[in-house]
Amino acid sequence: MSKTQKNECDVLLMQQRIDEGILLAQRRLLNRGLHDDLSFIVCQGGRVCEVPATKILPF
Repeated sequence: MSKTQKNECDVLLMQQRIDEGILLAQRRLLNRGLHDDLSFIVCQGGRVCEVPATKILPF
């Protein structure tokens, strides 16, 4: 395996770990919102809206 291929593999592995971390953080945030009956401020279709945690689909 060349150095370039190794670096590409390292970058892909790092990106995968970053993506998994982001997904985990989103799940924890949603779980906290559901537990504490909170709502989230989100941008939907170019508009800023308040959405109750119960209306967000679990992922």
